Amino acid sequence: METSKATILFLCTGNSCRSQMAEGWCRHLLSERFDCASAGIEKHGLNPLAVRVMAEVGIDISAHFCKTTAELGDLSFDFVITVCGHADENCPYFPARTRVIHHGFDDPPQLAANVGSEKEALVHYRRVRDEIRDFIKSLPEDLG
Repeated sequence: METSKATILFLCTGNSCRSQMAEGWCRHLLSERFDCASAGIEKHGLNPLAVRVMAEVGIDISAHFCKTTAELGDLSFDFVITVCGHADENCPYFPARTRVIHHGFDDPPQLAANVGSEKEALVHYRRVRDEIRDFIKSLPEDLG
């Protein structure tokens, strides 16, 4: 990662959906200001419906892959943003200079677990995708 930009890690439980969408939005909207990555407390595999709803808005996250914080090696971050309660409660230690921020989002797979069709499931993914977009758009002022 370039050192001239502030660095952000988006962290969730499985690095499969919300943190991946946040990384995609950040790269798409704010790449001139931030270098970003995503990781999880554990790995759950990239969620295909997250990939699909991001593609609907012109953002390709299909080449993203799930990783844990341990797999990031010696990368350091200015900000760690936890996007789910579990990651917030189980956030690994980061150096004191790293500012940890929690902004939770609903879990699309959990919301879609009992729906009758993929069409109904996508409604939840799209809502969370758009909420993450709005949050990412507000980051420059929030991190100032």
